[in-house]
Amino acid sequence: IIYAASTSPGQRNLKKRIAYSSVSHMGFILIGIASITDTGLNGAILQIISHGFIGAALFFLAGTSYDRIRLVYLDEMGGVAIPMPKIFTMFSSFSMASLALPGMSGFVAEVLVFLGIITSQKYLLMPKIAIIFVMAIGMILT
Repeated sequence: IIYAASTSPGQRNLKKRIAYSSVSHMGFILIGIASITDTGLNGAILQIISHGFIGAALFFLAGTSYDRIRLVYLDEMGGVAIPMPKIFTMFSSFSMASLALPGMSGFVAEVLVFLGIITSQKYLLMPKIAIIFVMAIGMILT
């Protein structure tokens, strides 16, 4: 989670940034499955579904913007909202969903994974705290 989340902001290529963000979100799925609780598994399933839609939409919009303006690098993409306002609006809303802002499906999934790992009887307190700390850093970085 942390490696992909810390590498993602350094990427200049839009598709690579989306890919590293996707790898980081896959860590939440693994933690939800490893919690071995109903809440954690439900969070992991919801994360799989929501990230599937969000990731596919982000890659589709990145490809669409490349077809329109032939730019992939973020430092060259200034002012994209003027020639492509609808694509920019959709990309902004899906980016916020990928960030798991409150009210979006990614937020609900990550909260369920948090609750699943906290209520899990399989792990002792200290490993739970370490896992939650890693998850929190990953959420802040992505």
